[in-house]
Amino acid sequence: MPDPLILASASTARAAMLQAAGVPIETVPARVDEDGMKLSLRQHGADPATVAVALAELKALQVSRSRPGRLVLGADQMLDCEGVWLDKPQDRDGAREQLEYLRGKTHRLTSAAVLAQDGIRLWHHADAAQLAMREFTDDFLEGYLDQAGTAILGAVGAYQLEGLGAQMFRAIDGNFFVILGLPLLPVLDILREQGLLPG
Repeated sequence: MPDPLILASASTARAAMLQAAGVPIETVPARVDEDGMKLSLRQHGADPATVAVALAELKALQVSRSRPGRLVLGADQMLDCEGVWLDKPQDRDGAREQLEYLRGKTHRLTSAAVLAQDGIRLWHHADAAQLAMREFTDDFLEGYLDQAGTAILGAVGAYQLEGLGAQMFRAIDGNFFVILGLPLLPVLDILREQGLLPG
């Protein structure tokens, strides 16, 4: 049996996706300066997809250098709404501000994955989805924040489409797994090529 895939992410959603798809994983979150890299790349004109790949690669390479021979998957997600990039909110007030900003608008979520081994990138993939948020009321928003609790603080945009957050949308164009934070089907393809999953 090959060693489990190392997931260089603290995301419970990504871990759950991989495990549900039958991928044996070990979670080793990377410790990187995401904010610093985002700022630097944006100042150099990078688009959200480029930033997502760069951050996923940074995570994968960092962890893979300390795990010789192991396959390491790094991942990242970027939310872009009319040129404004949003990160995970820090608290309930931050979540409210993000959702008030996104309300009635269409935004783009880009998810990227990078597979690395021994400090070398073997493969990468990025995909995006467009999400149109409806014009929900302030009362709905407060009720949502009450019900959703702290779980939404781990989600860029402060919503979880797989749960109560689905009520916020009027239209979605894109792959569901990408919206959850991982281009899962291409990841499964490369893991089969690498012999980590049966063909």
